[in-house]
Amino acid sequence: MGKGFFNVPIAVNEPVKSYAPGSPEREAVLKAYKEMINTTIDVPMYINGKDVTTGNTRTMSPPHDHKHVVGTYHLAEKKHVDEAIATALEARKTWANTPWEQRAAIFLKAAELIAGPYRAKINAATMIAQSKTIHQAEIDSACELIDFLRFNVQYMTDIYHDQPESTSDAWNRLEYRPLEGFTYAVTPFNFTAIAGNLPSCMAMMGNVVVWKPSDSQIYSAKVVMDVFKEAGVPDGVINVVFGDPVMITDTVLDSPDFSGLHFTGSTFIFKELWKKIGNNIHNYKTYPKIVGETGGKDFIVAHKTANPKQVATAIVRGAFEFQGQKCSAASRAYISESIWDQVKDYVIEDVKSFKMGSPEDMSNFFTAVIHEGSFDKLAKYIDQAKADDNVEVIAGGNYDKSKGYFIEPTVLLTTDPKYTTMQEELFGPVITIYVFKDDQFSETLELVDGTSEYALTGAILAQDRYAIVEATKALQNCAGNFYINDKPTGAVVGQQPFGGARSSGTNDKAGSALNLLRWVSPRMIKETFVTPTDYRYPFLGE
Repeated sequence: MGKGFFNVPIAVNEPVKSYAPGSPEREAVLKAYKEMINTTIDVPMYINGKDVTTGNTRTMSPPHDHKHVVGTYHLAEKKHVDEAIATALEARKTWANTPWEQRAAIFLKAAELIAGPYRAKINAATMIAQSKTIHQAEIDSACELIDFLRFNVQYMTDIYHDQPESTSDAWNRLEYRPLEGFTYAVTPFNFTAIAGNLPSCMAMMGNVVVWKPSDSQIYSAKVVMDVFKEAGVPDGVINVVFGDPVMITDTVLDSPDFSGLHFTGSTFIFKELWKKIGNNIHNYKTYPKIVGETGGKDFIVAHKTANPKQVATAIVRGAFEFQGQKCSAASRAYISESIWDQVKDYVIEDVKSFKMGSPEDMSNFFTAVIHEGSFDKLAKYIDQAKADDNVEVIAGGNYDKSKGYFIEPTVLLTTDPKYTTMQEELFGPVITIYVFKDDQFSETLELVDGTSEYALTGAILAQDRYAIVEATKALQNCAGNFYINDKPTGAVVGQQPFGGARSSGTNDKAGSALNLLRWVSPRMIKETFVTPTDYRYPFLGE
């Protein structure tokens, strides 16, 4: 603390720009996109404030044009990971003791850099690297990352202000220390905002970080790191390494100074990391904090009183925005029989109206999935559905990877509520629908709750308030974020803190103070003003 209690700027959500034809933001992002898609860059690792190259590189290509190379990135050897850990620990000596308002200023500046001079660049990078439409890039890499930075600063100050009661005899003070040692951030391809938030929220609380971005997101991660450097994050506080995830992770988790994991990615990998941490527990100086947000099998339930057009829009937006590559994307739906025919007609009409192609053409609602592995996996599920008797393809179902990894938005209709695609996470533009009888709403809610190992997001659409009450109660354990009369995606920082339980993660609610509390180690200080000089208590008197 400096010489005062400081108020930070009140956090407000960054307005989402429209990118309408003729708008200045549309012209700016298209200009940035064209310059970047036609330029080849070399992305080094970033360790102790220095660019680190190894000569061992891999190429980066847009998913919607996979034969076009936009750059290369350098792969780490074990010595680079060791160096990242060592420099982080050295940086901690100063960073952990830096006044909180100085840390806050850095990340508030980062937010304003993204809102202003970096906005077009970070959006264009996300369009290129992850094949996001401009709207998806804007709500992610610009607005959500800005919101994370602003709101986390506010939450940090709220945490520091939360102090215990004191008396006239003693002053009780609570320090929120950073974790002892270093932390590890593992981030996914699908959200640039998550890639920026996981390392920065830990650093904001005084921690030092080794950050491993997804191989499929390095292009836009480079822009995030450029922002952090310009904002003034000191050398060694956030170190970025690329390459073999097993080698990097094993090196990190073998260190006795490892103190925390912040992870977003697959359920299987998170469980494997948890197991490795458990196996190493006797080697650590402290008990590491483990925070993870993983998979989902997110649902929509439509009661007989739901508005069919609203249900169809929830399905189409919830399942197919960003090609269904959101952990919150709707991938199973349960529709009441009496409204199904109308819902079906609206969904098919909408899907047929989609344009698919490069995000540079802003009339496209839909682009490519992230890489060939994802494409092949989804194609296999679609082919199986075409062959099975208890499911039919009612929209989409085609795919082509000759130029980009394009999977048509696909709607499956099944008579088996436990069909494979009703249970397994596909992470792509495929939704499976089961139609239930109007008088089996309660039984269907039990089915929704018991079908999946996940508990991330879900939605109920109904006009009957009693049905909403019943669903809210019956589904309380199968969605960490539950939506009433809306799609199950689109959580906003500061409004809908995000996370899920069961196999979906530790539910530590990114976008709230609950998450930041995981990255501090409280110390209670009691200062007594008049210290006793006699051990005897009154009860000892005769």
